[in-house]
Amino acid sequence: MASEHSEYEEERNELIARLKRLGYLPKSGPIYDAFVKVPRHEFVPLSERPFAYVDHPLPLWDTGATISAPHMCVLILEYLQLEAGHIVLEVGAGSGYQAALIAEMVCPSSESSLTEELCGHVYTIEIHPQLVEFARGNLERAGYADRVTVIQGDGTLGYPEAAPYDRILLTAAGNAPPPPLVEQLKVGGILCMPVDQGSYQAMMNFVKQSDGTLKKEHLTEVMFVPLRGKFGLVSKKRWFF
Repeated sequence: MASEHSEYEEERNELIARLKRLGYLPKSGPIYDAFVKVPRHEFVPLSERPFAYVDHPLPLWDTGATISAPHMCVLILEYLQLEAGHIVLEVGAGSGYQAALIAEMVCPSSESSLTEELCGHVYTIEIHPQLVEFARGNLERAGYADRVTVIQGDGTLGYPEAAPYDRILLTAAGNAPPPPLVEQLKVGGILCMPVDQGSYQAMMNFVKQSDGTLKKEHLTEVMFVPLRGKFGLVSKKRWFF
C-alpha cells in the first residue's frame, strides 16, 4: 500500500491473512493481486473507515445500499471468471469498490504492456444520485477513473452503448435476469446475480447459449439488497422464468 494508507496496513494484512486461512482468498494470482491493490478504505464513508477491513457489509449512509463484505467481493471475482480484456457491466455501483476490483482483473494496473485491445473496461450503473458522485470520486482518487465508467440510471435496462458484454454483474437481488441485460450479454458470456427464492437468495451464474437461452448454475446462498428499477425485485412474481 502507498505510504498515505499506512495507518490501515495492519488491519488490511489481518484481513488478507483471515481470508486466506478461510479459503476465500488465493495465495497468489489475479484475484489476490486485485484484492491487495485496491484500497478498500477509500471506498467507504468516513464514518465507516475504522471498519473498512472488517469482514462485514457496511452501510452507505441511508441510501439502503451497502458495500459488500470483503469475502463476498472476492467470491464475486471468482464467480465472474474474469480475463484481461473483458468488457464488464455492473448493475449497482454502490461505492465503486467492486468495480475497482473488477477493473484490476480486466485491465491490471501493473500490466503496462497490455495493448488497448487487451485492456478491458468496466461500466457500472447506479440509480442513486448520491452514490453516483461518491463512486466517481472514490474511483478517481484511487486511480481507476480511466478503467471504470460510472453511469446514473436504471441498471435493469443496461447500457446498450457499450454492449455486448463479456460479463454482467448485479449487486442487488432480483427475481431473474432482466431481459435487456440478457440481450446485451455476449453468447458464452456470464451474468452473475443474486436471485430471490422467496425464503432465501441464491447467487447464480447464467451463461448465454447460442440460441439466446440461459444455462444457470447455483453458486451459494447470499443476502443482498433488493434490485430497483423497471425489472427490479417483484414480490411473489416471476416474470422471466
